[in-house]
Amino acid sequence: MRRKWRWILGALVAIVLLAVLVLWLLLRGSLAELDGEHPLPGLAGKVTVERDALGVVTITAGNKADALRALGRIHAQERYFEMDLMRRSAAGELSALFGAKAIEADKRMRVHRLRARTEAHLQDALGSDPAAVRAYVDGVNQGLGSLAVRPWAYLLLRQAPQPWQASDSVLAGLAMYADLQDPGNPSELALQRIRAVVPPALYALLAHDGSEWDAPLAGAPRGNAPLPDASQLDLRTLKAATGAVAEDADAVGSNNFAVAGALTADGRAIVADDMHLGLRAPSLWFRVRLRYPDPQAAGGQVDVSGFSLPGVPAVIVGSNGHVAWGFTNSYIDTADFRSEPADAAVTVHEERIVVAGGTDVQFPVRETAWGPILHTHTDGSGDALRWVAQLPGAVRMDFADMARAADLHQALQIVDHAGIPAQNLVIGDRSGRIAWRLIGARPDRGPGCAPLGFNENQANQGCAPWPIRSDAAPSLIDPPAHRLWTANSRVVDEATLATVGNGGYDLGARGRQIRDLLATQERFDEHDLLAIQLDDRAVFLQRWWVLLQEVIEHSDDPALKRLRTVSEHWDGRAAINSTSYRVVREFRTQVLDTLTDALLAPARAQLGEDFLAPRLAQLEGVAWPMLEQRPANLLPPAYASWDALLADAAHRTEAELSKQGPLAHRSWGERNTAAICHPVARALPAFASRWLCMPADPLPGDRDMPRVQTPTFGASQRMVVSPGHEADGIVHMPGGQSGHPLSPYWGAGHEDWVHGRPTPFLPGKAQHTMTLVPVP
Repeated sequence: MRRKWRWILGALVAIVLLAVLVLWLLLRGSLAELDGEHPLPGLAGKVTVERDALGVVTITAGNKADALRALGRIHAQERYFEMDLMRRSAAGELSALFGAKAIEADKRMRVHRLRARTEAHLQDALGSDPAAVRAYVDGVNQGLGSLAVRPWAYLLLRQAPQPWQASDSVLAGLAMYADLQDPGNPSELALQRIRAVVPPALYALLAHDGSEWDAPLAGAPRGNAPLPDASQLDLRTLKAATGAVAEDADAVGSNNFAVAGALTADGRAIVADDMHLGLRAPSLWFRVRLRYPDPQAAGGQVDVSGFSLPGVPAVIVGSNGHVAWGFTNSYIDTADFRSEPADAAVTVHEERIVVAGGTDVQFPVRETAWGPILHTHTDGSGDALRWVAQLPGAVRMDFADMARAADLHQALQIVDHAGIPAQNLVIGDRSGRIAWRLIGARPDRGPGCAPLGFNENQANQGCAPWPIRSDAAPSLIDPPAHRLWTANSRVVDEATLATVGNGGYDLGARGRQIRDLLATQERFDEHDLLAIQLDDRAVFLQRWWVLLQEVIEHSDDPALKRLRTVSEHWDGRAAINSTSYRVVREFRTQVLDTLTDALLAPARAQLGEDFLAPRLAQLEGVAWPMLEQRPANLLPPAYASWDALLADAAHRTEAELSKQGPLAHRSWGERNTAAICHPVARALPAFASRWLCMPADPLPGDRDMPRVQTPTFGASQRMVVSPGHEADGIVHMPGGQSGHPLSPYWGAGHEDWVHGRPTPFLPGKAQHTMTLVPVP
């Protein structure tokens, strides 16, 4: 009997081991090919593909089309599933992969009908060299088809990958629109509704669009909001309805800055760029160097290095030896709502949402000449949205021509026709010149048709539907101070702002901190600019620490005494071991939540279910004057005094942090711990999902400082580079090059990103070399 059980046990162990072996072989079957010679149909000549220790790819080809065909092959083998997610997210087609749980997300994007619009204007979107784009698309499908096993994520989902099309590359670009510009435009709509039901003085506070922290490139700071007196606004007399306030609004971040040759030892211009986005494994970007002859390039040769976006045949940010460039999101107003009457002319498009494992959903999209109707009211009227991403020219592949730009002038000519989301471009060239330009698609509103931004009314209700443009954009070339900076906050002066509009500019504290750091030196090198990117000093919170100390320093309350003990030493940084930083940040959050709730309560009471909470990015410019002046008419009605409000916020701070244990152990790193995972990790049990995540490192940095960092949001790349001096450049990237957890490049380079250790901008010595050859 014992022998029988031993046999059964042995058989079970063998079955388990066999299953593990089969699974392991299946997973390995979708690893990218790294070495050897491989045929690639359509090539005109041999292409060499090298990978260094971090998996950074160098492609050397005989022409542009061959280089992009090879790039498509590499993107597909390393990142096809992630490319697929981008096109599906933009098109509203995620349900076909993930089933019914993605239907609502698909509806939010399908209402814009981006696939249908893309296919209707595909030739324009492919730009001036459609053959190169189609070569890339062919390379993608050839790379996918040459894998021994379909990419591992499809095995998990029990799905088969669908072929890539030229329209999918356009949709990948449109996915960046959706990431950078909210497709529902909720804050603008929220403020329009609030304006209709609250006193003008209250609306002016909620819509105030600047602060003393502003640091624009042109014009003066907007300054803090003037506070109304009791005759204009008294919160104690208004009907109010309180509601939950989000613990923390979404973080915003991206920085770019540059110094001209006048500020460097050898006349080089240096560009720094760190685009902050949602973080995942693998990284959003894919590092690549492309080298090929091109008669239109300077010296007849393209040699461009930087960050590509899998799915798009271009280097998005980088340097080509003559010009270096980087972006931040501009936050201009790129979408307008218009109220449509019940009898407005409407076209109905029946969209079919395919649902994996379920019944397809018919989704009718009602559309006027202005745009799709996103909200319908009980009287039959609706709110139609016109958004630049819906219009022809929003994506145009000609931005890839930056690879051949010879100098600042030529680069600015190229970007004037770039079909990308509206961005702040900061650029430097080999001669030491620098420039800022607002680039990408923006509304071309007619005369008298102002942007329906946060401070505008609906006087332009009768304006004709606007087209888009990307030329004749605001710019600052060769600034007299030899320095440039942008950080998602307002860059332009009042006159320009009236044209481009405010799409939700971030608080200016981060930009001001960068500006001030740039002003402290007269000589810079690449490491100096990296130090600015990594700056986690809490300059913005210094006065909040002082305020907290004033609240608690003489209190005999046990809770406040405990708070004083852990916060009396101010670290002044969002460092992982800082308790005082975490305490002060929580105190500010509690105070702002209280003020936000009080300011929104009258609108909440009037609007009921129609109330939408706006994103109040500039609330600091309202809250701080309130705390300084402490007017009785603006005191939230629940409190007898401003002192009581602040003491209550301190109490709630202590209670919130003490939930997790002794206050002294509540470090910032405990809260700000990386949660950077593959998109499918959430579908797996915890013991399995950890294999699809980067390490749970405590991370320095936070919002409102250059090193913007949350557990799932942060620098998706860092780059410091001087054109012509790329060998001295520095780069960081979270995650890794490969989307395959068994790849040696799954997390390669991630630890350097975590700790801010400089990594060379250019690829290192080749560890793997693959040759792609034409098919006879």
